[in-house]
Amino acid sequence: MLTATTMACAGSGVDLWSVPVTALNVTTRRTLALYLNPKNAVAADWTAAAEAMGFTYLEIKNYEAVRSPTAALLDEWQARSRDATVGKLLSILGKLERNDILEDLRPLIDEDVRRHCERRADRPLQVPEVDSCVPRTPERVGITLEDDPNGSPEMFDAFICYCQSDFEFVHEMIRELEQTEYKLKLCVFDRDVLPGSCVWTITSELIEKRCKRMVVVISDEYLDSDACDFQTKFALSLCPGAQKKRLIPVKYKLMKKPFPSILRFLTVCDYTRPFTQAWFWGRLAKVLSLP
Repeated sequence: MLTATTMACAGSGVDLWSVPVTALNVTTRRTLALYLNPKNAVAADWTAAAEAMGFTYLEIKNYEAVRSPTAALLDEWQARSRDATVGKLLSILGKLERNDILEDLRPLIDEDVRRHCERRADRPLQVPEVDSCVPRTPERVGITLEDDPNGSPEMFDAFICYCQSDFEFVHEMIRELEQTEYKLKLCVFDRDVLPGSCVWTITSELIEKRCKRMVVVISDEYLDSDACDFQTKFALSLCPGAQKKRLIPVKYKLMKKPFPSILRFLTVCDYTRPFTQAWFWGRLAKVLSLP
């Protein structure tokens, strides 16, 4: 039987507790759903797995209306939990005594994890966290509305990267995150930055030194924006491998163009899925409130 600890991968052992559930491909997920979706009076089904993943009774009841509860659970689990790993999933199936699933999924999981390891090995070597190393000139003093030229600079919880066509959603973000109990402080360029300075210089200063994180509002129009492209790549360079959750992609409407490849390895906060919208602002506020 497949163990939940280690397995052969690319010629060496790999700890499955460190392999994210996102490594599991469509075929593996579909096969798992074929086992867990049907209500079963004898063996544990998807509801037992959901409870073991930490979902509440009301959340589980809501998933009953979904065509494939298992697939929806995996998507939400990997988005909301740091413990959503292949090892954890196998451990849950073991505790539920679903050894039949473990045996049948073994070749599929072997292959998925092998490919995951290969992709990870092929990634370019990440350099240590970088600093822009640009001298802090007087131009950097008094760049936002609340800056005190003789005191501390204005600090923010998050820089909002957006294009002008998405500004209506940015307004909604301001209402939900700043004007509610979350009381977060967002840096919205058109609202908070004083005119007259170099856009690229000020943007890099805000992202690197003034904001704990950056929210990227993803849309088809975002893909055509040179400013958004610069801001995204600059933020990624400051935190190789997303070790500090510095960059948070947000998808708020359906897209016709492919999702930006440089952000595919990051967990997306997706507003387009109706059954997760109730949790959207709380999850986003939570990650922006982290130290």
